[in-house]
Amino acid sequence: MIKIKTLNQISTIIYNHLPQEKYLVSPDVEKPDAILVRSASCHDIEFNDNLLAIARAGVGVNNVPIAACTERGIAVFNTPGANANAVKELVLASMFFVSRNIIPAMDWVQSLKGKGDEVPELVERGKRQFVGPELKGKKLGVVGLGSIGVMVANDATTIGMEVMGYDPFISVESAWGLSSNVTRALNLEALVSRCDYITIHVPLIEKTRNLFNAEIFKRFKPGSFLLNFSRDNIVNSHDVLEALDKGRLSHYITDFPVDELLGHEKVIAIPHLGASTPESEENCASMAAQQLRSFFETGDIRNSVNLPNCELLTTSQFRLCVLHKNIPHMVSQFASVLSDYNINIGDMINKSSGELAYSLFALDDPLCPDGVGRIRNIEGVLRVRSM
Repeated sequence: MIKIKTLNQISTIIYNHLPQEKYLVSPDVEKPDAILVRSASCHDIEFNDNLLAIARAGVGVNNVPIAACTERGIAVFNTPGANANAVKELVLASMFFVSRNIIPAMDWVQSLKGKGDEVPELVERGKRQFVGPELKGKKLGVVGLGSIGVMVANDATTIGMEVMGYDPFISVESAWGLSSNVTRALNLEALVSRCDYITIHVPLIEKTRNLFNAEIFKRFKPGSFLLNFSRDNIVNSHDVLEALDKGRLSHYITDFPVDELLGHEKVIAIPHLGASTPESEENCASMAAQQLRSFFETGDIRNSVNLPNCELLTTSQFRLCVLHKNIPHMVSQFASVLSDYNINIGDMINKSSGELAYSLFALDDPLCPDGVGRIRNIEGVLRVRSM
């Protein structure tokens, strides 16, 4: 029985993928084999020795101690793309709302309460103060072309926007999904200097921290709009306020409010609603559960943020999974042990990421506990599983 501890209220759709005859899933599980989490912090949790995986039902993994997990050979999964449509819809809605001044217009209309029969005339006289441009024909710059960025870019072209994308690390999969109508920006400066709207869809890593700062704001097209549905620290709060006050930016729309931004008339702060849809929560939970099941039943690693992604497309009944240091002669040592037990390797794959590597073997026969022990004792091996 594989024990999975849930740290949040997780959609019950997980039970469609984690059958109870094989999996015990509960917030009360002790010494779990895996953890399924949404937003709860894992930083103060003392991990038990048999913990093999943490699945985050969402994209960001700031609530998981990645370095500590990697050191102990714990796979950390996330669910990229599962909430992409939800975020995309909010990005597009925000562009419509900010362009047409919908929010201040609605607030102003509410202020007319009590004016009685004068309201229709006041509305007609006052509406001119909220005139705003259409999106059709305007230039949109999309920074980061992952699952969300690609969807935003593609849909923006369908409403008549000219779309420019920038992502020096775009994946082959994303490139295949990107509309041919999206033009490529060679650098960030070229994108922000030409676009009326810029939307950010990159992860928060050291290279992207304060990516949007005073220096880059100097390159912005005056009066442009900046949307941030990634993470707050990608945009420097002090510098974006200065850009707004100087007219370099018209508005800043963020899904990650911080105190410094609140109260500024040109900041539209949304309370982190990007993925807050029932469909998104189900998609994330479903994807996380499927990844855990695949990991425990086949050894495949899919969408791990700290271990090499590795999938072996074979129907072989028996598998051997070895997480080890990325150093020479490891695979040959594993093969030698298997040979000693007269076990044939039907197929195998080895993937590396930085200092770690993962070897996955499809075997004609199972490796006995003694053989597993021998592989575990090889210098440089972190984890071994036979199934």
